[in-house]
Amino acid sequence: MELAELVARRPFPAAGLLLGLTRRCPLSCAHCSTGSDLFTREEPDAGHLERFVGSFTTENRPDVVMLTGGEPLLRPALAERLSTLARGAGSRTALLSGMFFARSGGGRGGGVRGGRSGGVRGGRSGRRGAIPPAVLRAIRSVDHFSASLDVHHEREVSRADVFRALHLVREEGVAVSLHLTGTGGSDPYLADLTRAVEKEFGGRVPCLVNEVRPFGRAASWARAARTGPDPEAASPCSMAAWPVVAFDGRVLACCNQDAVDRRPAPAHLDLGHIAEDDWATVRRRALESPVLRMLRTVGPAHLAARFGSGPRPGSYCDGCRALGGDAAVAAGAQAVAGGAAGELLDLTAAMRGSREGAQGVVRRHGCAAYAPLVVAGGPALPEAGERDIR
Repeated sequence: MELAELVARRPFPAAGLLLGLTRRCPLSCAHCSTGSDLFTREEPDAGHLERFVGSFTTENRPDVVMLTGGEPLLRPALAERLSTLARGAGSRTALLSGMFFARSGGGRGGGVRGGRSGGVRGGRSGRRGAIPPAVLRAIRSVDHFSASLDVHHEREVSRADVFRALHLVREEGVAVSLHLTGTGGSDPYLADLTRAVEKEFGGRVPCLVNEVRPFGRAASWARAARTGPDPEAASPCSMAAWPVVAFDGRVLACCNQDAVDRRPAPAHLDLGHIAEDDWATVRRRALESPVLRMLRTVGPAHLAARFGSGPRPGSYCDGCRALGGDAAVAAGAQAVAGGAAGELLDLTAAMRGSREGAQGVVRRHGCAAYAPLVVAGGPALPEAGERDIR
C-alpha cells in the first residue's frame, strides 16, 4: 500500500482507524504533539486492543489501520499481532515510527526496553544499522511503514541512520514513506531535506509534509494556525472522519490532540471505549451522528453560526469542541443531517474532499507547497522562490 493510496482515503468516514499503542517514546523531540516520553505508562490495555481489532469482520472493517504512538515499536509484538488480526479481516495496516531503533551511535535515550507485549532494546543493535529482530517482525507484518523525520528528530536520530533503515525495510518488500515536518513552504530546512530524500531514493520514497502546530511540547513556541474560515462559509473537516483510539482506550471522532486528550471528551466526539465497544458499534456511531455528518459536510464554524446558542470561540478546533454541550446545535444537525438525507450529504462531502486525490488532501491539511511529494515519482517541485509562502 503506497502513501498516496492511504492519504486519499482520509476524507471517507470510517475508512480508516488510528490506533495509539502507547504514549511512551525514547525520543525527546521539541515539537512532540503528544508530549511523549519514556517514563509515562499511559497506553491502552493490550487485551482490549486485540479484542477490538479482533471484532473486525470481512464485511465490517476499516480499509486502513494506522498504528501510532508515542512510539508504537516499543510494543513490537503487540503491533505484529494487531496487524495480523486486521489483515485477517481484510484491512491493510500502516505504522508510523520515530526510528529510535535506527540509531547507530547509541545517542540520547539509547538502551531502552519495550513494554509488556514484547521488549526491544534501542540504541546500538547487534551490527551497525541492523534492525532489532522483534522490530523487524513488526515491520514485516504491515502493508506500509512510515518514518518521521524533521529538524527535531534529527537531533535524536541522524538522517543517515533513518535513510539506512529505510533501505533495509524496502529490501524486505514493505512500502515505505517519510513524514516530514517544518515551518511552512518557505522553510529552508524542508527544501534541504526533500532534496536529500530525492537524491537518496531517486523519487521512489514518497513524503507527507506537514507544518508544526502548537500542540504538546510545541504549544509554547509554534505559530498558531491560520485565521479561521468565514463563519458563514462552509469549511468541511476531514479530520472528523477516522476514529482514533486514545491512550486510555477511549475512541474519539477527531485526531486533534487537544480533543484526543481532553476528559471528559466532548460528547459529540466521544465514540465509546475499546473495553466495552466493538468496531461495528464505533463505526455506526461515527457514520450516523448528525453532528459529525455536519462537521464533515460544512465544518464547525458554519454549524455554530447557523444553529449555535452560545459564544463562538476563536479557533476552528476550539469552536468544534464547544459544540458538544449545545442542544440547539444537536437539534439543528438532526433536522438537516438525520436519516438518508444526512447520509447522502456525508458521502457527497467525502467525494468532494477526495476529488483531487492525495495531493488535494495534503494541500488542504498539510504543507501545500510539498503536496506533490505524497505521490512516489510525482511531478517535480517548483523552485523555492515559486513555492507557496504562508
